[in-house]
Amino acid sequence: MTAPLFGPTRRVFELALGEMLWARRTAFMALAAGAPILIAVMTRLALVNGSAVLTVNGSRIGTQAIFETAVSLLYLRFIVPALGAFYGTSLIADEVEDKTITYLFTRPIARGAIVLGKYLAYLLCVVAIVLPSLALVFLIMVPFANMGPLFGKVLTDLGVIALGLAAYGAVFLWAGVSFRRPLVGGLVFVFGWEQLALVLPGYLRYLTIAHYLQAATSSVTSVILITIAAVVLAMRTIERREYVLEQ
Repeated sequence: MTAPLFGPTRRVFELALGEMLWARRTAFMALAAGAPILIAVMTRLALVNGSAVLTVNGSRIGTQAIFETAVSLLYLRFIVPALGAFYGTSLIADEVEDKTITYLFTRPIARGAIVLGKYLAYLLCVVAIVLPSLALVFLIMVPFANMGPLFGKVLTDLGVIALGLAAYGAVFLWAGVSFRRPLVGGLVFVFGWEQLALVLPGYLRYLTIAHYLQAATSSVTSVILITIAAVVLAMRTIERREYVLEQ
């Protein structure tokens, strides 16, 4: 990041972070992060005598397996892409829809700094809420005696989720800069296209973010490159695009 970009990005970051913390959308983020904690508490209460095994329809399921399922299904397949789509598309698209984008453009700062500052505010906000949520689920679900062997796995899970929040947010930030009403398309992508492409044979899975997150231990570089490329594209797009506001 060059020096002329650093100062404006920091100012936009501080402003956007304050707005995001007090926005109504934060309630959705808190609900999404709190739901797995509630499920974990209810699951532990359902166990008898502190047992680490839950019996469902005659099948015995360990709390460790339930935790790993929560990471895979609740976080990586739902919470992470949903928050990325919901917040990433809104960072610039909401400014256009509310007709406040012109006020940002009249300030003596580069348009790219607006995009980067808002993206960094989004990333800090979601990471600060979602990662503690997963840590609490781990503490609730996994018996203390079993925490040691799984500690490294949990750290990996936290890293994967942080990468997912960064990648989805960056891709949908670019979508919000490039298209009108991008949220619908974003939700179709994460809950339609990605779910379908992951189960179809062939190379379609490589056109999803979820594929690289599922294999994150060997695809960290790919996820980081996707994130950087999407943010840079969003910065370049907003510098060149003319926004015509509807009356």
